[in-house]
Amino acid sequence: MRKKVLLGMSGGVDSSTSALLLKEKGYEVIGTTLELYRGSSCCNQDTIMDAKKICNQIEIPHFTYNFKDEFKKYVVNDFVKCYEECKTPNPCIECNRYIKFDMLYEKAKELGCDFIATGHYAKTEYSDKYKEYVLKKSKAEKKDQTYFLYSIKKELIPHILFPLAEFTDKEKVRKIAKQNELAVAEKKESQEVCFIPDNDYGRFLEKNISGSIKSGNAVLRDGTIIGKHRGLIYYTVRQRKGLGIAYKEPLYVLELNKEKNELIVGTEKELYSNKLYAEDINYLVDFEKWDRRIYAKIRYRASAAEAEVKKIDKQLEVTFKEPQRAITRGQSVVFYDSEGIVLGGRKNNIRSNIRRNIHVIIQRI
Repeated sequence: MRKKVLLGMSGGVDSSTSALLLKEKGYEVIGTTLELYRGSSCCNQDTIMDAKKICNQIEIPHFTYNFKDEFKKYVVNDFVKCYEECKTPNPCIECNRYIKFDMLYEKAKELGCDFIATGHYAKTEYSDKYKEYVLKKSKAEKKDQTYFLYSIKKELIPHILFPLAEFTDKEKVRKIAKQNELAVAEKKESQEVCFIPDNDYGRFLEKNISGSIKSGNAVLRDGTIIGKHRGLIYYTVRQRKGLGIAYKEPLYVLELNKEKNELIVGTEKELYSNKLYAEDINYLVDFEKWDRRIYAKIRYRASAAEAEVKKIDKQLEVTFKEPQRAITRGQSVVFYDSEGIVLGGRKNNIRSNIRRNIHVIIQRI
């Protein structure tokens, strides 16, 4: 009997090509598009119709499921709350955790499917090293998306397929789509947060944040007031442009101090630190199996950096071999071994403690 797989489809070239590849490998494929947010760039009527057309073309069924309430609860509300708490959110990570994998797998079981699949650039396989199924980097070094996937449940990994795992770049995926005359072969990918398609974070937050937005002081680390900010929600750590502060050298946002409503700014060299503490790790490999020297990634576009990790009570103490630029409150830290296997990660309970003349320490609020 053929194995059955439920494939999440966004109407883009990655998930469409994934459907084709899975069918060619002999799977019984069911396509599904999730309705998540009205006006979203990735689940609107156009993207749903694109997904349906592809499914009709390659002769597989397609269903839509309404997860708008769940998406608002777990993704949109988390996004707004993070900004209210002066954190930098990871909406794609929350969506993957609760919606695209957890809830999708529940639908897959209802349909009698053996697997779920998506068009992410990632890989699952059985590891002889760890004696279990693992999540691993794909061959597409620049497109690899495992950073966004660390929060999925460990027990789901044996039931997940990533058809694009062996592709080294997206152009090769587009080539297959063109060869098979898929209508979405040249479709551009969305870069913005899907529920803010105009990329105007400020306007979105102004409409959705619960409290009032107050201006306040912009200060150096020693507390010297050097200007004003127009509301902390409009700023992110590492930001340089748009500060509106005249100073003898370029300034960057170092920290958002909610308690004092202060925007803490400084020079680029003050962005660097070499240590963080993290709690509540989502372990995809039991910590006892980790090498003490691992690779930690503090944001999607950053390179995984060599670090030494120690477990202290419920915390992980992570010391980087080289100082890292802008370890940011709210961003995720994801851990890898030397083979690119995802060991685990965590998000959102991270906080920077700014102290003069020492490295920034990242720890739980």
